[in-house]
Amino acid sequence: MTPQARLSAAIEVLDRILAGSAAEQALTNWGRASRFAGSGDRHAVRDLVYDALRCKASFAALGGSETGRGLILGGARAAGQDIEALFCGQGHAPGVVLASEVATEPEGAAALDCPSWLAQPLRDSLGADFTAVMQAMRKRAPVFLRVNLAKTTRSEAMAVLAADGVIAQVSDLASACLIVLENPRKINASAAYLEGLVELQDGSSQAVIDTLDLHDGQRVLDFCCGGGGKALAMAAKAQISLEAHDRDPRRMRDLPARAERAGARLKIVESVSKTKPYDLILTDVPCSGSGSWRRDPQGKWALTETRLTEVLAIQAQILDQTATMLAPDGVLAYATCSMLAAENEAQIAAFLQRHSGWTCKMQRRFSPLSGADGFFVAQLLPPQSGGISGS
Repeated sequence: MTPQARLSAAIEVLDRILAGSAAEQALTNWGRASRFAGSGDRHAVRDLVYDALRCKASFAALGGSETGRGLILGGARAAGQDIEALFCGQGHAPGVVLASEVATEPEGAAALDCPSWLAQPLRDSLGADFTAVMQAMRKRAPVFLRVNLAKTTRSEAMAVLAADGVIAQVSDLASACLIVLENPRKINASAAYLEGLVELQDGSSQAVIDTLDLHDGQRVLDFCCGGGGKALAMAAKAQISLEAHDRDPRRMRDLPARAERAGARLKIVESVSKTKPYDLILTDVPCSGSGSWRRDPQGKWALTETRLTEVLAIQAQILDQTATMLAPDGVLAYATCSMLAAENEAQIAAFLQRHSGWTCKMQRRFSPLSGADGFFVAQLLPPQSGGISGS
């Protein structure tokens, strides 16, 4: 495909997304219907689509409309590309630019591609880092790997990856973390991945697990397990009795195969009330996802005030529920991939007000300015467990 044809394809996919389709589904459907497109074409179209979604507000201003064409035109203008050559109307190229498709300089929240209703809450939560963080969220996220230290070392994993053309280096974000420098799209077919030596996992997500005091013999529950990345990371750190639970078991459908590949032992449980108490419970709760907007830019624009209110209630409910399942000397860990104080520090403060005698052992934010996603983690201790309040 020519560069112009790739733009036309991205416009088509974006129009489907703007009409309500999920981004991944829209890209998959286009790929299946476009057998002429090679892997390089599919990757290029995907990059164009996701870049446009990350920068939807600013690209729409620069392109004259919030349409697939407007976003791609705005992106081309933002990149300083030759608009006349790309939008020439010849062959499979987009049509020539009309006089009505005038660029407007984005201002305020739109210039940062921040939903306008979230600008002030995020500014309050991030303080002086607000502008820098929002700018970072407009760019593609780096690719991180977690080395399975139960099977190998970081240096050995890098060597095995390099043999398949994947170049990575050590990241200091977490104890088993690598950042991929070259050929990230070769990871899933690499020997290191297929043999369970590495897993794709964000650096901040790994850092959350590093804060946990995991040791042999513990009974551990991953309450909001999802795909199971954090469960596998915990299993690699100690010989624990690990159980995984999620309200939607379908999210864990790939976990048994991933665990077998990694050599990890865990049990999927449906009714956690029958298996309590636990020495450690990790609640990686549903959240706004604001810390991972680079990976899910569609979610940034889909979030509403109503949904955020619902999520806050769900988070509080999960904390209250899991608090009853903890052993007397256990630790309740609360995590989000959010940058909003309402989901993080304020949620912990509200829990402590509801539950007399509980204390906060620690709480910490992980900023996107580190290169990874935005995350938050806190560890809560039940009454008479010897903890101290604070952060």
